[in-house]
Amino acid sequence: MSDTINSFEAPLAPLAIEPASLGKVVVLYGGTSAEREVSIKSGSMVHAALLRSGVDATLFDTGTQALAGLAEGGFDRAVISLHGRGGEDGTIQGHLELIGLPYTGSGVMASAVAMDKVFTKRIWQTHGLPTPKYRLLRRGDDLAQAAAELGLPLFMKPPHEGSTVGASKVTSADGMAAAFDLAAKYDDGVLAEQFIAGAELTCAVIERAGRAVALPAIRIVAPGGNYDYNNKYLTNDTRYLCPAGLPPEVERRVRELAVASFEALGCAGWARADFMLPGSDGAWGEPTLLEINTSPGMTDHSLVPMAARASGISYEQLVVEIAAGAALKGGLGKRREA
Repeated sequence: MSDTINSFEAPLAPLAIEPASLGKVVVLYGGTSAEREVSIKSGSMVHAALLRSGVDATLFDTGTQALAGLAEGGFDRAVISLHGRGGEDGTIQGHLELIGLPYTGSGVMASAVAMDKVFTKRIWQTHGLPTPKYRLLRRGDDLAQAAAELGLPLFMKPPHEGSTVGASKVTSADGMAAAFDLAAKYDDGVLAEQFIAGAELTCAVIERAGRAVALPAIRIVAPGGNYDYNNKYLTNDTRYLCPAGLPPEVERRVRELAVASFEALGCAGWARADFMLPGSDGAWGEPTLLEINTSPGMTDHSLVPMAARASGISYEQLVVEIAAGAALKGGLGKRREA
């Protein structure tokens, strides 16, 4: 195996994009999901970066403004800074397809599938990609049996939420019911997932010239190993290591799996895959995929901008590059032109 991790280990050259060529850009943010506050912060920062770059950009809160304004606003493209349901699940993507407004990120199908952690796992499994064992639980199911099958500790989470909303670690059989009830506040079913002891990693993927490119992996070191909503967004106690300090062959494998997970779901534009790496320094096992985010956060705590900086791309350059990749994915625009 080569000593080079991959062809993009060296800093990436920012793409030469003329801000005026993006036209009138609308940044979609806010929304109505449980991740609304994070989306407001992401969208506000993306909007400010576009303005600093000389782009004609407008903010649009899909949670408070009528969607009819998107068709009537004379916009040339939409940058999606929405997180969670209604913004990351194919819903807004379908609306944008229908009105013919090019948008950033994945299309309707990939967005919907990636938002569902269970369907994501099923597709990854058909592609032979590693992911922890799991059970989809409904109210009335035998929680003790699930704990016996998956082992303890395990994680309980809503299949359709992000940002660790409704997620908890279960360390004893007595805690199964409370963890189920917490996750069930956000979803009809609850995902029970095998716990993998090791390092938590994330790896961003961006499309450049039609090719999916993985950015450097980031190692997440949260207080007590608890990367919850508080440690993700509200404190500065979590450490993010980029470079991740992994052996070259492990870093290479993480990046390969990030691209493979992206392509297996038919993602487009950009995304961020989350991993657990079993083992410890000097004795790492096979990286295992947890989930993929098709509209990652872009706040000052967010990880895609961090990986981009490590690759030689500033926050402003990243935002402009993402905006430049806006496109229609469903073919409706082509049919209209025909």
